[in-house]
Amino acid sequence: MSMMMAAPNLVRCYSSYRNAVMSDASKSKSKSKSKTDGEAGVVVIGSGIGGLCCGALLARYEEDVLVLESHDQPGGAAHSFDIKGYKFDSGPSLFSGLQSRGPQANPLAQVLDALGESLPCASYDSWMVYIPEGQFLSRIGPTEFFKDLQQYAGPNAVHEWRKLLEAILPLSTAAMALPPLSIRGDWGVVSTAAARYAPSLLNSFLQMGPRNALGATKLLRPFSEILDDLHLKDPFIRNWIDLLSFLLAGVKANAILSAEMVYMFAEWYKPGCSLEYPLHGSAAIVDALVRGLEKFGGRISLQSHVEKIVVENDRAIGVKLRSGQFVRAKKAVVSNASMWDTLKLLPKEVVPKSYSDRIKTTPQCDSFMHLHLGFDAEGIRSDLGIHHIVVNDWKRGVDADQNVVLISIPSVLSPNLAPLGKHVLHAYMPGTEPFELWEGLDRRSAEYRNLKAERSEVMWRAVERAVGEGFSREKCEVKLVGSPLTHERFLRRNRGTYGAAMEAGKDTFPGHSTPISQLYCCGDSTFPGIGVPAVAASGAIVANSLVSVSQHSNLLDAIGI
Repeated sequence: MSMMMAAPNLVRCYSSYRNAVMSDASKSKSKSKSKTDGEAGVVVIGSGIGGLCCGALLARYEEDVLVLESHDQPGGAAHSFDIKGYKFDSGPSLFSGLQSRGPQANPLAQVLDALGESLPCASYDSWMVYIPEGQFLSRIGPTEFFKDLQQYAGPNAVHEWRKLLEAILPLSTAAMALPPLSIRGDWGVVSTAAARYAPSLLNSFLQMGPRNALGATKLLRPFSEILDDLHLKDPFIRNWIDLLSFLLAGVKANAILSAEMVYMFAEWYKPGCSLEYPLHGSAAIVDALVRGLEKFGGRISLQSHVEKIVVENDRAIGVKLRSGQFVRAKKAVVSNASMWDTLKLLPKEVVPKSYSDRIKTTPQCDSFMHLHLGFDAEGIRSDLGIHHIVVNDWKRGVDADQNVVLISIPSVLSPNLAPLGKHVLHAYMPGTEPFELWEGLDRRSAEYRNLKAERSEVMWRAVERAVGEGFSREKCEVKLVGSPLTHERFLRRNRGTYGAAMEAGKDTFPGHSTPISQLYCCGDSTFPGIGVPAVAASGAIVANSLVSVSQHSNLLDAIGI
């Protein structure tokens, strides 16, 4: 599961801090990763999770691959940064299934398995929820949530929740029937997925029974249709599902694919399930992918800003860097940038009008506000949880601006992420901050500073509510506020957007090929969409599509799926 992105105030604060305190050894490492040769088999633009999964798997397939990253560290929206010994996540903070293995594993876990990389995690099973009805510790699993429903929503909500679980948990058999790593973007998928897993697919549908098998046809429809078919009307249940949907993909239940929600329910509400957080922060995910990339001979070049995708005879043949260097791609160019930012990299004259028109008219999710804090743990209660979710007003909707605040305090589980006796905290409003409020502002102006103070106040209040007695704004040793302009500039995200606001049933995320021969795309602008599992799957699909069916099948054999 995933949400979130960028780092606040970072271009100036992070760079000055990094230059001041980075060790000579770290500088040497960073410098060595900034060199690039003049060609590769496949050039990947961007080192977000999607780009790294694609690049690392291609290296595993023995392809000559080079990942080009504009910034001085990999990870894209999932990178971490260090200020005064506080190691901040800039984006994803809520994970599950990272250590799962086998055919039904999380897509990112399957990629890590293919790379032979492990990811030590702390496991937990709850987060604090603050809603208009009250506050409670919400636990995942099949039974615990019923107690909260009984207290805060009543017996009708309990009845409807039970009805929902009984209906959709069997559907997870269909939703998870095909291993994500088996999918590719050409007709080879008949061999690597359909034929390979036909017996288990058939067995799954037989076990589901006729009624549930028929229900599986709705997996590619909006999840709200399943709720409507079950006649679920309790306001708390509908609000809660909207919240889960929004946390997963940035849209409410009427716009998210049922398959995504069913997959999430299988990870969160089955017996024995748990949430996970990497012991060394989200940076550990990025580090594991980079290790896998380099272990198999792949390369990554930092501070290598791609300015243009070079196209000759309607074929992508490489990229031009800001430095002026041309890097040839003998086999393919893969863009991990958003659809809007990829379009900017292409010469206008080679892009079909229908393609550019679709991109330009694709609706965008709004942007983010961030609050990164480092503070003393003295006087803070010892049972402080890692995650807190604050909903101020159900009536406004979970996608309304200034309404939902997510708070992550990973030092609760991983004390090494903060100096001894301290806590590191990341609060954010996920994909709900209108870019229009910020557009055109000078980031050095008093107007910009005042707007940051005004728009971050709701996060400060949420943090004070969640952390409780002993917390003080004045005692915070690090205080950073990030705005949509931070997203736009630092993450190279068009208008600072969270991603495409696709509505299931009305539109679909684009595939991974483009009208330009040898140009592919992966990441949150492509199928299956927004979120860590989704972008990992997109990167894997592109990598699989660039190798032969026999190579792909051999990899599946090697990892036992």
